[in-house]
Amino acid sequence: MKLGTFTVVLGDLPLDEACHFLADNGVQMVEIGCGGFPGKAHCDAAALLADEGKRKEFLDTIHRHGLEISALSSHGNMVHPDRAIAKSFDEDLTNAILLAEKLGVPGVNTFSGCPGGSPEDRPPNWVPCPWPDYFSGILEYQWNEVLIPYWKEKVAFAEAHGVHKIALELHPGFCVYNTKSLLKLREAVGPQIGANFDPSHLIWQVMDPCVSIRELGKAGALFHFHAKDTRIDPVNTARNGVLDTTHYGNELERSWIFRSVGYGHGEDYWKAIVSELRLAGYDYAISIEHEDSLMSGREGLLKAIQCLKNVLIFEERGNMYWA
Repeated sequence: MKLGTFTVVLGDLPLDEACHFLADNGVQMVEIGCGGFPGKAHCDAAALLADEGKRKEFLDTIHRHGLEISALSSHGNMVHPDRAIAKSFDEDLTNAILLAEKLGVPGVNTFSGCPGGSPEDRPPNWVPCPWPDYFSGILEYQWNEVLIPYWKEKVAFAEAHGVHKIALELHPGFCVYNTKSLLKLREAVGPQIGANFDPSHLIWQVMDPCVSIRELGKAGALFHFHAKDTRIDPVNTARNGVLDTTHYGNELERSWIFRSVGYGHGEDYWKAIVSELRLAGYDYAISIEHEDSLMSGREGLLKAIQCLKNVLIFEERGNMYWA
């Protein structure tokens, strides 16, 4: 496994300074945001696609610090019912795929997206339950008429450009948000669809990340990994449950908040996750994503690096001399 970082946490630094900081602290891989919600602070894909010299400078900057790119990330809602919004997100994802081809990056990270509840809707409509019955009708429309057709087309495009992995982050608010929904889309579209596995979004759904890793691993669907933690507040959860729309900044009233690795759960918890990843055959990037509202980006990142250095399994398996 390799210690990585999603560089948006250092978006206030030029790429060269960000890479210098990460390399000095033992990071081996970088995940680069190049559109959609992550923004383009370190990578404007359209600009790099238009200029071979800029692409070379971009890669040289990363390689000069001994780093590798684990993925290009363009998280967005490409099936948003507002066509202008969907078009913008889709263009960013398309450019991320084309840039991954040029740079030799094996995959891109994004969200599945969430359509409206009907062709007439203007906002997206995320459905978390099957009843009343009209919710089931919404799900049929979203999956069969929008989501599956979109991803069949986008996967074919990516394949044509040598990008064989599209890693979807399991995230409530989008159609793919848990183990079952990821495997459902993968079955419908093809093995190019896999997971950008982020335990933080599963923890607050009261899922066990290790169980999900095992099932996705058996399907060969673990493509990338986000290292981010969540702490569930037992009092607020007992009162209101985990479906919480309280603003992220109102931490005292929320049922859960995102934390840096080690601050939602201890090292033993993360060692179990890393061991399950090894059992599943995943030996790629463990990419730190900082969204801890109780810490600055620098401190949260450094705390996560420190914890993960004790947790990750860096070397290949040895021979079983005892068996």
